[in-house]
Amino acid sequence: MPDFNPAEFFATNSEDAPAAAKHLQFEFQDADVERGWIRIKFTPRPEFLNPAGVVQGGFLIAMLDDTMGPAVLVKSEGQKMTTSIDIHAHFLRPVKLAPVYCEAEVTRLGASVAYIEGKLFDEQGRLCVRSVSSAMIMKFPKPE
Repeated sequence: MPDFNPAEFFATNSEDAPAAAKHLQFEFQDADVERGWIRIKFTPRPEFLNPAGVVQGGFLIAMLDDTMGPAVLVKSEGQKMTTSIDIHAHFLRPVKLAPVYCEAEVTRLGASVAYIEGKLFDEQGRLCVRSVSSAMIMKFPKPE
């Protein structure tokens, strides 16, 4: 796809976004096609909180997953999508009920597997979660 524009892609396809991305309040921020890097804003909902009053870790992993997959889409200029093989995370600090920012970068894009690193930051820019993922690469479906 010549001249792939990530901002245009995500704006054009926002209505067709997966239900999980909508529930997590996925909001595209920035991307670098050459690096295979993307930044997404998520706004946790009150129902994401655990009994300690912080965002439950599974929701944070879902946010990172919804950032690492699109990093491959960006790197492949809209041609490839992924399904996760595994995700490993280190939780470094609790996340409160406030917007968070996830960044992901493709570290290796093979023929069938992608390796991606992800980071989740709070509103103050503090690193809260680090993750790595391997993901199976698939062709991105073309609209009919």
